[in-house]
Amino acid sequence: MPMKDYYQLTKPGIIGGNAITVVAGFLLASGGDVDCGLMIATLVGLSLVVASGCVMNNYIDRDIDGMMERTKNRALVIGTITPRNALIYGKVLAIFGLGVLAFYTNLLTTAMAVLGLFVYVVVYSLWLKRTSTHGTIVGSISGAMPPVVGYLAVSGSIDLGAVILFFILSLWQMPHSFTIAIYRLEDYIKAGIPVLPAKKGILVTKIQTLIYIALFVMATFALPVFGYTGYEYLLVMVILGLGWLGLSASGFYSTNNKLWARNMFVYSIAILVVFSIMIAIEGF
Repeated sequence: MPMKDYYQLTKPGIIGGNAITVVAGFLLASGGDVDCGLMIATLVGLSLVVASGCVMNNYIDRDIDGMMERTKNRALVIGTITPRNALIYGKVLAIFGLGVLAFYTNLLTTAMAVLGLFVYVVVYSLWLKRTSTHGTIVGSISGAMPPVVGYLAVSGSIDLGAVILFFILSLWQMPHSFTIAIYRLEDYIKAGIPVLPAKKGILVTKIQTLIYIALFVMATFALPVFGYTGYEYLLVMVILGLGWLGLSASGFYSTNNKLWARNMFVYSIAILVVFSIMIAIEGF
């Protein structure tokens, strides 16, 4: 059995990135009183759900993955894993992940995980990814769920903090996804995926990227304004936010869109990690 292929099918990098935000949301809601057992259960459960979504996405995208340079050697494309086995694998991961969340956390947390999985697999992967430039917006909903799940595992109810986290991560997803689309534009065009730069052009995408970053930066200010974090967090996010805005604006003068998009992608990951660390620290 190609165990490495099954592991890669879950997209470990995506699981790792989401794990950071889950823990950050959990610690922010904990306010210094951390239930380590609950945190581990939440992390394991949500990671399994994310893994399920990634496997299902690979299953759904196996036809277009074969058209793109970046994904043409994935297990479902070259046949080292059969579609049937991948589908079973994805379902098992979802059952175990949601089971862990249902047993150890609460109904609301589990429901949010179900919603995120449904949006990613059904609404985004099965439908909008192939039919509309708005797929990115809908996909951002599922991408924003992990920190909310972590937060709700502690709070047990949707309060302003959970709402702010949702909007921050949703807004972060947009420029992150747009720059990936620019960087991999040839692949997306070849596969017929209607990403924004393919349909509206790179200039329009750069303008929207700048707008969403500005909205993201403003959204991050809501946490200290409403007393969820302190001034240290605010200072760091102001500096990093202005840096991201500056890098985004430099794209209008860039002569190498791929290099600019790659730098933007790296910066988006860095700012998400630092944001997560800062709100986790503020939780103490």
